[in-house]
Amino acid sequence: MKLFILTFMVASLLVAPIGKAQRIKDLASIQGVRSNQLVGYGLVVGLPGTGEQSPFTEQSFRTMLSNFGISLDSTLKPKIKNVAAVAVHAELPPFLKPGQKIDVTVSSVGEAASLRGGTLLQTFLKGLDGKVYAVAQGSMVVSGFGAEGADGSKIVANTPTVGRIANGAIIEKAVPSGFMQNDFLTINLNYPDFSTAKILADTINQRLGADPDKGYIIATPIDAASVRVSAPRDVGQRVGFLATLENFEFVPAKAPARIVINSRTGTIVIGQDVRLLPAAITHGGLTVTISENQQVTQPNPLAQGETVVTDQSIIDVNLDDTRMFKFDPGVTLDQLVRAVNEVGAAPGDLMAILEALSEAGALQGELVVI
Repeated sequence: MKLFILTFMVASLLVAPIGKAQRIKDLASIQGVRSNQLVGYGLVVGLPGTGEQSPFTEQSFRTMLSNFGISLDSTLKPKIKNVAAVAVHAELPPFLKPGQKIDVTVSSVGEAASLRGGTLLQTFLKGLDGKVYAVAQGSMVVSGFGAEGADGSKIVANTPTVGRIANGAIIEKAVPSGFMQNDFLTINLNYPDFSTAKILADTINQRLGADPDKGYIIATPIDAASVRVSAPRDVGQRVGFLATLENFEFVPAKAPARIVINSRTGTIVIGQDVRLLPAAITHGGLTVTISENQQVTQPNPLAQGETVVTDQSIIDVNLDDTRMFKFDPGVTLDQLVRAVNEVGAAPGDLMAILEALSEAGALQGELVVI
């Protein structure tokens, strides 16, 4: 019961801000201004016996020694319990230049028990094109720990096989950006929508003094996700232009009518524009009858008023053997949720009802199950 009430409150909070003006920078991104993923393979040394004795770790260890001019007999198997093979990954933000630093995450790829106390040796971080963009090295911070007794019992807190090095990688190569390659900028909406793209383009044209009637257009919607904006070619002017542009505010279009159900947590989020068509459903021993009537109010003939038609919703809830849900046209899911909530039904009951309504074609909205 408490979970169901909380779920409905969350749904109400999520749909409340619709219609509020928001900045362009909060709803969209600039094409070409993006981060890039980097990954590498390396060795962590100095572990207090928590490393590993695996074939690929031994091979990596031999390769490292050979790079320093040290060769080992092929028949000799070194004991390297203080060494672990690791994968190193990082995210390279846009516009960073050689010499600047980024954080890296180090994860064990073998059977190492813990990386606590270890030091990452020089590791090349490569991009999707196979080129080296950064070099990582340094002592790690590992939040997890583990302990094991002689009888085999052990305890592990958090994840001792993953560590992080703040400013642990130095950028060696900048990533080319498409920010200055054209006479225009392309703004990509985070959530594509034709109506929102049109509103965004109209807002930019209006704020920058464009006159579409005379053929002077600054912003043009390309599709549901993108708006192309004419921009200066000069670097300084383009940066200033974008700094002004991204702070323009506009009211995005309403999102499509959608219901999102998380079957694992029992969370149900319902959009405010979802409606129900006439339907009758049997579910357990719960009976809910929802009807919507129109009431006509006639004014006093001497008052010179107008006839007004008002909607009146009536909800009757009881728990007996009839087991019937009845919905008339135009009933909102808000009414359904409140009705089911009054009798203390679980979120699973509402999930089953919503799925049945969708299959019957009585649900005006998209049902998304995650």
